Parts: sequence; structure tokens; C-alpha cells
Amino acid sequence: MSESFPRLSARTRRFTLGVPRGFTISPDGGRVVFLRTKSGTDPVTCLWELDAETHVERLVVDPRTLHADEEDLPPEERARRERSREAAGGVVAYATDIALTRACFALSGGLHVVELASGQARTLHTPGRVVDPRLSPDGRHVAYVSGGALRVQSLDTGDDRALASPESETVTYGLAEFIAAEEMDRMRGYWWSPAGDALLVERADEAPVRVWHIADPANPDRTPVAQRYPAAGTPNARTELFVLGLDGSRVAVPYEEEYLATAAWDSHALSIVTLTRDQRTMRLSTVDPATGASTLVREDTDPAWIDIVGGVPAHLDDGSLVWVANSEGGHRLFVGERAVTPPTLQVRAVLDVDHDSVLFSASGDPTEIHLWTWDGHSLLPVSTRSGVFSGRMAGGVGVLSEQSLDDEGVSTTVVRRDGMAVPIPSFAERPGLDLRVSLGRSGSRELATAVVLPTWYEQGSGRLPVLMDPYGGPHAQRVLNRRGAFLESQWFAEQGFAVIVADGRGTPGRGTEWERAVLGDLATPALDDQIDALHGVAEQYPDALDLTRVAIRGWSFGGFLAALAVLRRPDVFHAAVAGAPVTDWRLYDTCYTERYLGDPEQQPDVYEKSSLFADAAKLERPLLLIHGLADDNVVAAHTLRLSSALLAAGRQHSVLPLSGVTHMTPQEVVAENLMLLQVDFLKKSLG
Repeated sequence: MSESFPRLSARTRRFTLGVPRGFTISPDGGRVVFLRTKSGTDPVTCLWELDAETHVERLVVDPRTLHADEEDLPPEERARRERSREAAGGVVAYATDIALTRACFALSGGLHVVELASGQARTLHTPGRVVDPRLSPDGRHVAYVSGGALRVQSLDTGDDRALASPESETVTYGLAEFIAAEEMDRMRGYWWSPAGDALLVERADEAPVRVWHIADPANPDRTPVAQRYPAAGTPNARTELFVLGLDGSRVAVPYEEEYLATAAWDSHALSIVTLTRDQRTMRLSTVDPATGASTLVREDTDPAWIDIVGGVPAHLDDGSLVWVANSEGGHRLFVGERAVTPPTLQVRAVLDVDHDSVLFSASGDPTEIHLWTWDGHSLLPVSTRSGVFSGRMAGGVGVLSEQSLDDEGVSTTVVRRDGMAVPIPSFAERPGLDLRVSLGRSGSRELATAVVLPTWYEQGSGRLPVLMDPYGGPHAQRVLNRRGAFLESQWFAEQGFAVIVADGRGTPGRGTEWERAVLGDLATPALDDQIDALHGVAEQYPDALDLTRVAIRGWSFGGFLAALAVLRRPDVFHAAVAGAPVTDWRLYDTCYTERYLGDPEQQPDVYEKSSLFADAAKLERPLLLIHGLADDNVVAAHTLRLSSALLAAGRQHSVLPLSGVTHMTPQEVVAENLMLLQVDFLKKSLG
């Protein structure tokens, strides 16, 4: 008997296992190191190397041969994986020296170094469990965090010492604090100098952050986990920077802003990027490592907020600054003081700088993400077919990963200097679903929309109940030209629904004015746009959609939007499934929430407008609330407080608590049954 789609999706971590990722290219372009599991159902990630000249691929590290217990992870590593949404195990992260001769990684809290040429791995002795190891550029030392201390070990002598140790249990050196990892995509807290003789290190003190407790009601004998959670309007962790020398020196690098967005240390400069608490001012400064003195390089301001863009700051060989900033309504690439991309091309990220060339991702059409290069003179498209692309570049060699609606899975190729393309195979499982997805624009705002119909549905054979399947929140997209974005939607469609996925205002790819339409109100624009998309699609498919039976489902912000829909517009939406919903934005974190809604003490009315509690008495449609009780991102209090408000108003609803489940649902049985239970609830609710 063949495996059901829900079970296969759960077992393959949504078909991400077996897909090559995490690429590093040698400086001469001859070798590519990457991560991949051995099959589409194997959760243990291995380290591999491809010789671009001979096309020979080699397994470098199989964690199973190192006898590491994958489940025995330090709590800091578990938190890091939750923040990065890492669903696999094994070697899920690694770091190399600049010449790509050695790599280091942590397994089950142990520190390992491998010689890439021979594949000889060794386990290094450490005084404690290891998180986030990184080799010095020359490969002679490895730094890591253990017990909140930043330590360095010499690979020649084995000498291991702490460069900085925590002064209290609330202090860590070398780790990104919660806000940086969850909301700024900064997963690291230290950076090696190019010479390998010093490190820029973050000191984070969580003492000011309020303590919350994540309990496990299914196991009352277990002590609740104390977590410091910076909710909107409350204090953040205090962060500081120090340059720590291997000679024992310690130089403070002062800055006044609330957030350290990122840092970079190359042969041209030690750079730090800081952001004010209101996120309307971003400053790029260079730092003198000897004195800690900073020099302001540029200051960007915006009346709404400044976006943090990955891959910058960086420099060309001549020292020219590579930067991304808002200009003339678009996210534009700057080289030096010059904008080298038009406002209509929305730059997503800088992926690599290879001598005098810049590889970056950008969108003209928001449903597609393409690769471009700036070679010092002109813009050149790298990807030319429709789809979603990512890549790396070094030594004149590129690694391109491609997804589209036309092809299944992820296709990865190494493009050599002579133009020859060398494939890196994917071992991912095939979903076994035929897709019937149409991308287009709908509604008065020309919203990017996907319409997903059952493959068995014949036009004119009757109207289908409708399932809206959004995320809907700012800075995230669902409607992209890739098959993987619609596998679950297609499965729901096969159960008898016309599924609509729409990206409203606030989503990226359409310029700054579009994104900033949600400023001060996370509820009204998001809900209005889903209704606009629904009516627009109904006009395009007048015989296919039954608007008397419309449901909506979502997770996280999508869960908030689903609950919002049945509470505020029961005339449009007749049932909702809200997974891990944010119900009161005062309970969500500082950086994300304050970016859009400001300080709750100064603007309480703005928070009320985006809260669900005041609407509890309006519920007249079936609502299923789902929440993981171990969720440390959107804590279960969101759902429990909304349920209490609904009960106080005498409104019937359903709550499905998930014991031991975090914001992700990697457990196979849980993930499978969640899909089945949602379908059952929606079918019964819509009659």
C-alpha cells in the first residue's frame, strides 16, 4: 500500500530531505562543499564535496560513523535550530577555513574537524558541550561557544581557552540573542578577523528581559522551562561588542542603537550595522579593532522602517562598498554611492561578492526570484527561465538552485568558468501529486494569486467549496513560481476544495509603498486583501467557486488571519482553522511587532485594532484553534486567552492542544494527522 501524501510529507520534512544545500565554493572554483541527506526520508545530514573538474562527488562526513547521539543536543543548539526552522539532524551547519581545506561542525554537543582532502575527521576534546564552531580563516584555530563562554582551541597544540566567560547566568558571549535569530536572520554572535588573530564577539545579557514559563501540562511532574521572552513594549537583551584578541586583549566597541543587525570583517574593514528600537534609522559604521572607535559610513532613515537585507555590507576588491537601500520606491543595489539597479527591480539579497562581481537575487514579477550579477559595468541576468532561484559564486564558478511550477523539486547545478553545467543530484522523494495550479493577478489591487483546483475537477461540473490558504503577513510570501509552494494546497484541493492562495499588501517583491501599507494595522489590509482576492477569483471562475461555502486556514500569522476572518467577516468566511495564531500582538516579540505597530504604551489603540479579543463575542462560525504547548515563538497563551474570551462570550469553538510540539511540527504522526483532522473539520463545518 502506497504511503499517503500527509505521511510522506511529514516523513520527508515537506520534501526537503535529500535536497543539496549549504554550499561553499573553493577560492579557485574547483571544489564545492555542501550538505545533503542520503535519501529523501533520511533525516541525518551528511557533508559532501564535488570536484567541479572531474564531476566526481564524494561523501566527506557521515555522522553515523562518528557515533554521535543526534537527540542529545545542548539547549542552545535546540534553540538555534528552532529559530532557523531546521527540521533535519546530523551535520546541519558547518564552517570552513578560507582555502576550503578544513571544515568544523558540532554533533550532539561534540566538536569535530575534518580534513576535506582525505575525509579524515577527528573529535576534539572540549571542557563542555559545543555550539556554533567556526574555523579561523587560516584554519589554525577553531572558536566555539560552550556554557555561554567564547572559547578558542589551537588545532596544532590542542590548547583550549576561554577568551570571554559569562559573568552571570543571564550572559552569553558569541551567541545571537533571541530577537537577532528569530527576527533579523542573524544566527551568529561572533566573527573572525581576516588574519585569524582576533574575533568580534557579541556579549548578550538577558537580565532585563521578562521571564516566561513554558510548561508541559501533559507531564505535570516536569518543571516548566523558564524563558526570557522580549514581548512588545518590554526590555530587550542588552547587547555589547568586544574585539577579543588571541593574545588576551579585550577592546570594547560601543554603539548606542538598540539592535545589532549584523557585522562583517574582511580585508577592507570591520563593519557593524546597527538599528534603532523604532527601526527607522540604520547606521553602517567601520570600527578600528585596536581602539574600538567607530566611523559612520552611511545612515539610512525611513518614516516607516528600514529593512535588514542579507549579504551586506560587503566590498569589491577595490574597496567599493556593496549595499542595499530603499530609493525611489524600490529596494536597490548600491555600489559605492551609486544605485546600479532600477527601482522596478526589487533586490532581495546579496548572495556573494567575487572580486569585482556581485551576485544578488531580485524580483521584477513578485512571484519569481531571479539571479543577477553586477560586473562593475552592467547588470547581467543569470537565470532566464521562469521560477525561483538561489545561488553562490566564487572563483568565477557559480552554484545555481532552481525551482519552478514546471519541474518537480529543486534542481542544482555547478556552472564552471567554461560554461559547462555540472549537476548536483537531489535525492528528495517525489510527492506523487499532479499539480493544477494557475498563477495570476486578482482583485482590484491586482494581488498575486494562485488558484489550485482538483486534478479530477471538470469545468462546468458544479461549484466547489472554497479554501483560502494564506500566510498573509508582511515580509513573507506564499505565491511563488515553484511546485513546493503548493503541494499541501493541492492535497487539500484533491479533497474537494477550490484552494486560493493570495499575497496581499505587506508582502515583498512589489516595492516599499506596497510593503508599508500595513504600517499601524496588521489586521485590516491583510483581511481586506484576502476578500479582494476571493471575489476576484470568483469573477475569473464563475462556475467553479461556491461562495456560500468558504473556509480559511493558516499557521502563525496565517492562523491570526484565519481567526480574524471568521470573527470580523462571517458574511464571507464560514469556517476557519487557526494554527499557532497570534491573537494579541502585545504577546509577540519586540522587533517584529514594533516594526509595524510601534510601542504599545504609546499606541494602545493600534494594538487594539489588530487584536482578536475585542471580536470574541462576534464569533458565529466554526473555529478550530491548534497550538503546540511547547511553542516558544508564538506561545500557547495566545490561543488559551482567545479561547477564554470566546468562552466568556458564550461562543462555541474547538481547541486542539499539541503536547510537546513547538512552532514547527516535525513529528511525523502529528504532522500527518493535523492535515487529516483539518480536512475533516472543514468538510463537516461547510456541510
